[in-house]
Amino acid sequence: MTRTEKLLRELVALPSVNPAFLPARSPRAGEQRVADFLAATAARAGLDVEFQKVAPGRSNLLARLSPSGKVRQRILLAPHMDTVNAADNQFTPSKRNGRLFGRGACDTKGSVATMMTALCELAEAGHRPAETEIVFVGLVDEEHKQAGSRALAASGLKADLAIVGEPTRLEVVTAHKGTLWLELETRGKSAHGSWPELGRNAIHAMARIVDLLQTAYSARLRRRRHWLLGCGTVSVGAICGGSQANIVPDRCSILIDRRTLPGETEAGVRRELVGLLRRKHLKVACVKRNFPPCYPLETDPKLPLVARFLRSVGQRQPVGVRYFCDASVLAHGGIPSMVFGPGDIAQAHTADEWISVAALERGRMLLRGFLESFS
Repeated sequence: MTRTEKLLRELVALPSVNPAFLPARSPRAGEQRVADFLAATAARAGLDVEFQKVAPGRSNLLARLSPSGKVRQRILLAPHMDTVNAADNQFTPSKRNGRLFGRGACDTKGSVATMMTALCELAEAGHRPAETEIVFVGLVDEEHKQAGSRALAASGLKADLAIVGEPTRLEVVTAHKGTLWLELETRGKSAHGSWPELGRNAIHAMARIVDLLQTAYSARLRRRRHWLLGCGTVSVGAICGGSQANIVPDRCSILIDRRTLPGETEAGVRRELVGLLRRKHLKVACVKRNFPPCYPLETDPKLPLVARFLRSVGQRQPVGVRYFCDASVLAHGGIPSMVFGPGDIAQAHTADEWISVAALERGRMLLRGFLESFS
């Protein structure tokens, strides 16, 4: 068993489910067990360790490999430590046919294991970079509101590049879509179900809006394309209205997921939606955001460190992904960011989440090769 695989097994066996997805005081909740374990691992390798408090019982972990000379640039290795919830058996790692199974194996404890192992090996071998500080940053709360990366960005930490660990099949990602969750509400007038003509059915009004969003609006979005990301999308993910069958509902709400492209803004999307509904004589009582801003990512692949990493891993052009992650938060905080890690996003959050052990080792090798180039 390789060192990377062993570390990943240990991480999977330490539940770190985001507290947002669990009842209060659940024994599986929070990232602190993983943060403490990684801190001890890093300290044994000679890395300087510190914690950045984000919320009660939840801290980002920073493990630094200082250069032999003056710090002239800084590179962050930034995976997240939290996972979604799972059945009991998913917290016991298992291996079959070259695949390691368990919650977080792919998203994204596989990236944690490859990044931490590569950095520890570098420190233990005495390969300190000449003028580059390398910092492993284990982030909390990526799966919910990205409180960890938002706290790191707000802290004023300066860096020249962040490699954000996510399952990218070991492809370098320089662009991803943004996420905008909006709640739309229609209002009508209640009446007895036997006299529906005396009321105004808010669900009926919302049904017309849902149809418009999923047909005409979706088609409009397909006409605007980004060279790496394709088109933006819209999906109606939840609907709530009415209380019982014999009352004409006076309220109905939907929650929509709008995936945005670089250049699109929340204000612009709001104007676009409201204008579309008005032209169709459809009214909504409110349009509000349910989560913090989740902007698209677009990092210039010609930036020196990004181009250097692309060359180092043997990739000619970057790729884009549909999902949102911490890379955008760090980039909008002033740290040029890209996404890279073993595993496939198709396995993330699944009932049989897995990662290829061979991909783990290749990821460690690629990262270590890149980091060694600064020695």
